[in-house]
Amino acid sequence: MKIPPVKGTRDFYPPEMAVRNWIIDGWKKVSLRNGFEEYDGPIFEYLKMFQIKSGDEIVEQLFSLKDRGGRELALRPEITPTLARMVNQRINSLPKPIKWFSVPRLFRAERPQKGRLREFFQWNIDIIGVDDVLADAEVIFATIDYLREVGLSREDIKVKISSRKLLAAFLKSLGIPKERLEPIFAVLDKKSRVPPDTFSQMLDEQIPDKDKIRKILEFMSLTSIPELDDFIKLPDEEFYAYNEIKILFTNLSFMGVGDFCVFDPTIVRGLAYYTGIVFEVHDVTDNLRAICGGGRFDNLLRDFGGPLIPATGMGMGDCVLEILLREKGLFDKKVSKRELEYFVALADRVFSKRVYEITAELRRRNFSANFSYKPLSGLAKQLKEASTQNAKKCIIVGSEIENDQLVVKNMATGEQELVDYDEFWSRLGRQPG
Repeated sequence: MKIPPVKGTRDFYPPEMAVRNWIIDGWKKVSLRNGFEEYDGPIFEYLKMFQIKSGDEIVEQLFSLKDRGGRELALRPEITPTLARMVNQRINSLPKPIKWFSVPRLFRAERPQKGRLREFFQWNIDIIGVDDVLADAEVIFATIDYLREVGLSREDIKVKISSRKLLAAFLKSLGIPKERLEPIFAVLDKKSRVPPDTFSQMLDEQIPDKDKIRKILEFMSLTSIPELDDFIKLPDEEFYAYNEIKILFTNLSFMGVGDFCVFDPTIVRGLAYYTGIVFEVHDVTDNLRAICGGGRFDNLLRDFGGPLIPATGMGMGDCVLEILLREKGLFDKKVSKRELEYFVALADRVFSKRVYEITAELRRRNFSANFSYKPLSGLAKQLKEASTQNAKKCIIVGSEIENDQLVVKNMATGEQELVDYDEFWSRLGRQPG
């Protein structure tokens, strides 16, 4: 009986593994060049950590278990709570600002669907200790930096940016009390994902005043900062939220990525812990889920028992990203096929010992090298094997070895040369590393 993989998980055969490595290597490369340091944590944590952040309902959305001591644990559905726990443990010794990134394997017990699996990889970048939208701008810049790195342009993607702080200020200016904001945020977050009639009904249940609903919908339909300038009227004490998002867009323009970014007040982000700037990256056609999302979460470390420290960050899963990159044909252009630098073939069984010696020495010098496990099958079949493994060169060991010579074949051109044994090694030059 053949046993399939668990629904919502993936097998990574070598071609799929090459794609996965290419995505993750790119995440790490861009993180490092933007000044972030890598961290990681355990693959499972105490269940209560995720309940603190997301409430008791999160239990139905993750894989939980009890260990032999009866402790309630969970496979991590995200790494932000781990980040908060780790930073709080060493809060007094960590230099500020903290700029960390991670590429964890995550698990969610949800119904698998396009772009959303039960097991996935996610790129997280976070900046902790900076109470300035410049940190939000840098998180957004690093996100765009990676997406440009893999070949996506502003014709392919757009960064939709809003501010929960600004939305809260606007709702309060309409006379909506602070304690009613979170339920309204939850409804507004669903605007793009439910039918218009359903959305209107949900909004009516939260706000009975039709005039207030009209003003909220007008606000949610704004598409640019100039429109916001003409529309927004806030009390002086709430003006900071308005000024903050204008400064953010100015910083993004200075960083050279302003043409990727749009103001979109429909971006609310469903998680309650967001406190300020929020954003999502979408394909320009809006046919896919968000490629990534993030924002400011200034209260999270305090919620986990630490001090009140400003923080902002972003998470990008590999599932939607991979779908988009495949649609754009970028893997064919970007992901390198398997390459082998040398294949050592045997033309005369008398010299089989030298095949293993040469292969081992090539590997010791940090060259990738292989040989056939069936050398007696003939040289033609070994050369075919070398071609299948995409070898750049093939070293043919035969009677020439008696004269301390090797035949070196260029697999791309078919050209062969006879090289003195010692000269061959002196020309290589690469050392272990």
